Amino acid sequence: MFQILHFEKPIPFMRYARPGVVFSTLLMVISLFFLFDRGLNWGLDFTGGTTIEVGFQQSVSLDKVHQVLDEQKIEGATLQHFGSSRDVLFRLTPKEGVKVEQQGNEVLAAAKLIDPAAVLKRVEFVGPSVGDELATDGALAMLASILCILIYVAVRFEWRLAMGGILSLVHDVVITLGVFAYFQYEFDLTVLAALMTLVGYSLNDTIVVFDRLRENFRKVRKGDTEYILDLSMTETLSRTIITSGLTFVVVLALLLKGGPLIHGFSVAMVIGVAFGTYSSIYVASSFAMFFGVKREHMLPTQVEKEGADQQEILP
Repeated sequence: MFQILHFEKPIPFMRYARPGVVFSTLLMVISLFFLFDRGLNWGLDFTGGTTIEVGFQQSVSLDKVHQVLDEQKIEGATLQHFGSSRDVLFRLTPKEGVKVEQQGNEVLAAAKLIDPAAVLKRVEFVGPSVGDELATDGALAMLASILCILIYVAVRFEWRLAMGGILSLVHDVVITLGVFAYFQYEFDLTVLAALMTLVGYSLNDTIVVFDRLRENFRKVRKGDTEYILDLSMTETLSRTIITSGLTFVVVLALLLKGGPLIHGFSVAMVIGVAFGTYSSIYVASSFAMFFGVKREHMLPTQVEKEGADQQEILP
């Protein structure tokens, strides 16, 4: 493994295991509170709504369009450039008693205040039944992916390590959802895709640490569980900095420059990458230590040969 850092002795990560677990537990409780109290701000992918595309003769600023919509009392609209800066996609939440054609006409009238030559290119409506179907399919996809990962972790690792990895996954997902509930960020299909990505990312980081932990338990004869954990995480620190650091820089660039279309995806990825790296140490590894993982749990099972317990009788 390419090493960018070298340490004379292991970094004492596990010295702060208990404060880390307390902090993580507190964050999860707060996240669950906001999830139940405020709930998620479901996007049009799940709730249904109207999609309207308007073409302008010249490039138009989304801020200017927002300002005009506010002046015309058209609320709840999500805007994005579609294909070019002259085409704007309006996404409106459904309103009781208001037809799709009426919403399209209202948006076109507002657009003509900016550019009299603006034209209405298309109007599409996603019904609540379609949104419910997408929500159900998305939940099933998320559940299926988590179940497959749980089976993989349970088969590959000793149960104490497996439980630490599972708690780490739950920790990352719950905190990410809690942030979306608190700030009421729109939760759409792109955010769901980000969550499924984070589940795999978090598990991959945990597996790297646990694989090195298993190797060191078999190789290093001196030192208790805390020392072996510190040694394993110190040895994989270079890899963590390279992969997590690079990934974080990329998703942060998407958040800052990616625009509103992938804003939810970028926010979920930034939160997930940060807490996914943190949870590999202070959730997965800490709980494995608290569950009592020891060297003898990592050693291969000794299989006695048939007749090995019988003494050879010489003539």
